[in-house]
Amino acid sequence: MGWMAFQDASSLSAAPWETKPAEIESVGVDEHLGDQLPLDLVFRDEKGQFVSVAQLFSGSRPVILSFNYSNCPMLCNLQISGLVDVLRKLDWSAGQEFDVVSVSIDPLETAQRAGQTKQRYLQAYGRPGTGDGWKFLTGSAPAIAKLTKAAGFRYHYVAQRREYAHTAVFLVCTPTGKISRYLYGIEFPQRTLELTLVEASEGKIGTALDQIILFCFHYDSATGRYAPAARTIMQMGGLATVFALSLTLITLFRRERTQRQHDANGMSSSMMGPQPS
Repeated sequence: MGWMAFQDASSLSAAPWETKPAEIESVGVDEHLGDQLPLDLVFRDEKGQFVSVAQLFSGSRPVILSFNYSNCPMLCNLQISGLVDVLRKLDWSAGQEFDVVSVSIDPLETAQRAGQTKQRYLQAYGRPGTGDGWKFLTGSAPAIAKLTKAAGFRYHYVAQRREYAHTAVFLVCTPTGKISRYLYGIEFPQRTLELTLVEASEGKIGTALDQIILFCFHYDSATGRYAPAARTIMQMGGLATVFALSLTLITLFRRERTQRQHDANGMSSSMMGPQPS
């Protein structure tokens, strides 16, 4: 099932694969950008405590959301390990500038099993004190179905293999639980994740330079990266040209005015002639 991780957003739902296995016909992602996730759904965290979706969104930090399950034979491990790799490169930390939530798509998974999975990835993350910023949730089949449907995440249980066919995708959500961006695959550039978090945070994290870069770069779903927005850059280039020209004209005007004053003062002195001693 792991080959699905390398497909882009368009191919996940509409690619005309003639030899596509029957068990993954219903697998893919329907992007619901800007949609609000259902905040009233209830899951269990890795400690067995009930937690609502609303509690996952603090109102101040963006959330990286994924759908996985602990007994996944390959893809989930590759996906979350890839996320850990890029998170370790960030100056920001889970639980401080952003949160991470992984929801199991297996309704039979226990909180204890989810807790074991969490400890493995926290150890790989290697940042003490970030445990509260990364949740591994389990839930009932209806709750999982409602949340994945709202997210546009389509998966399928393959009975003969006793595993789930699914896509490797992360949803980056706003602090209030709206879907801001989909990131596909098992690895992506550090800068892509940073800009995605800045975008999802609605300006709550990141530097002024990050905001400028985000203004000039737009996310390209075909490549999974942020690319220069030519029109925006041209507009900024035009504004920069006007600004530079204005500075030049102001400088010339001031020089000319200073020269005129100097000439006027010199002429006034010559007309007055020598002063008596």
